[in-house]
Parts: sequence; structure tokens; C-alpha cells
Amino acid sequence: MNRGVLCVGRVYCDLVFSGLPGLPAAGREVFAEGLRMSAGGGAFITAAYLAALDRPAALAAVLPAAPFDGLMRSELKRAGVDATFCEQAHGVEPQITVAMVEGDDRAFLTRRSGAALPDGIEAALAMPGLRHLHIGEATTLVERPDLIAAARRVGLTISLDCGWDAEVFAAAELANLIAAVDVFLPNEAEAQALAAHGIGPATAPLTVTKLGAAGAMARVDGQTVRCSARKSAVVDSTGAGDAFNAGFLQVWLDSGDIDDALRLGCECGAVAVARLGGATDLIRRDMPRQTDPADGGPSPARRLADL
Repeated sequence: MNRGVLCVGRVYCDLVFSGLPGLPAAGREVFAEGLRMSAGGGAFITAAYLAALDRPAALAAVLPAAPFDGLMRSELKRAGVDATFCEQAHGVEPQITVAMVEGDDRAFLTRRSGAALPDGIEAALAMPGLRHLHIGEATTLVERPDLIAAARRVGLTISLDCGWDAEVFAAAELANLIAAVDVFLPNEAEAQALAAHGIGPATAPLTVTKLGAAGAMARVDGQTVRCSARKSAVVDSTGAGDAFNAGFLQVWLDSGDIDDALRLGCECGAVAVARLGGATDLIRRDMPRQTDPADGGPSPARRLADL
């Protein structure tokens, strides 16, 4: 049975400042206790966590331009993510996110540039071994609404994270795009912002809302299912929602059990907040136990066509 997941969306070089005494105000300077540079973006982080859960995962994205492209490819290889359909950006400024972490909260400053997806996206969707398409943020889907029809033509199910983009929240076509996917995965703040535009949890067939320290809840067929999160010391919450996505999809794709999917999603989120950086140096023994996966690092990067 096909098990592979293709993740698509923008990839950034994340500069994560941690241990701040407070967020900087205009005209003031603050000093961080920690700094880490890593690959970021929801599509990459979800793919890396899926690979750590031993599910074949591929990424189709435009990687940030030099001098950060080498770091991106190195992290993809270490994570065991198939990067066959990743392309390097040319002639544009690098895509960078500065993340400032204060306790269990964070603020972001991001520079987007160039296209979200590579020219070879149709070929990526046709890779043997694929079962599912995960879209890392609504902005990518609004830019490329043809993704839905292309994925359906090759028999893939589809999930969509939201990502914060106030301009996209107001897009006239967004509700119809969300309704066309199988699973929609906003966080609580995003869900509240969407509700102001008339987009509620019943818009998608299955909406899973990530509630941070309060866990997560799913709405399907008019019913709401909730799961609490276990308490975890927060080092950096960057990428926790993307890690949750991987845990949820891991179970949902195999069994469709919503309760178990929420539980594994919350466990993966707890793993993420206890680490600095989205998915850097993530290894399989960091992950919550499911059946009895072997300890150790992720499998070497595998092309889905070889599985």
C-alpha cells in the first residue's frame, strides 16, 4: 500500500533567537541567550517529523537562495526527506524568518521572495509510492489553487495547514479551497481570525484546531473530539504545530482514528517545544513510541520511487 507523503510550501532559513527577557521595542535592544540557524517552513518541518516517524516523506519546494541553500540541502538529507523535486532559488533575495522566542510565545519577521513551488510540481505529484499531499500554508494554496485538482487526478488525499497571513484570510476564494481538502489544520489564533471572515470548523470535512498547551480538537461530521497536551518544559515553540501535523497524519492515514491521531499529534508537539529549532537534528528515538520502531537516526534520504 502506498504510504508516502509529499509536503509542499515555502522553505525558509530560520534564525531562532531564544532566551529573550522580552520582545524588542522600537529604539531598544535586547540580548538573546541562544541562537540557532536551521531550515524552516511548515512543509519542511512536517516532512522531517513524518520521516522521523518512519513514514516516507518528500518535499517539493524552492529552497532559499545562496548562501543558505547548502544548509537547507544538508538538513533535508539528515532528516531523511526526499528532496528530488526541490529547486534552488535564483535571482531573488533569500527567504528568511527571524523567530524571537519569549517563554512559550514567539514573534516572527519573515521575508518571502520568489515562487513557493518548483516548476516540477506535476512530476512530484506523480511520484510512485505517494498517498497524500500536505500543503504547508494557505498562502501556497491561494497562489496555486491548481494543486487540488492535480492531486485528485493522481488519487491523493490532501491536508492543509493555515499559517498566519491576514491578507490571505480575506481572500474571496479561501473558503472554497479549504472546503476542497480532506483535513484542515489551523491553530487557535488562525481559526479565530478565519471565523471573522465566516470560515468556521465546518468548512472542511475534518478541521483539527491546535490549541497549544491546551492540546487540540477535531470537528468531523458535526462532532467535536478533544485531546489534552501533556505538560512539557518549553524551550522553543517554533514548528510545534507542524510537528503536530505529522503525528496526526501518521495515524489518520493508517487508521483514520481521530482520537489516536490527536494523541500522537499532541505528543509530537511536545517533542517539538522541548527542542530549539524546527526540526534540526531530529532523530527517530526522539519521537513518541507507536508500535516498536527501532531506535536511531532517520533512515537515509530515500526517493519514494525506490520504495
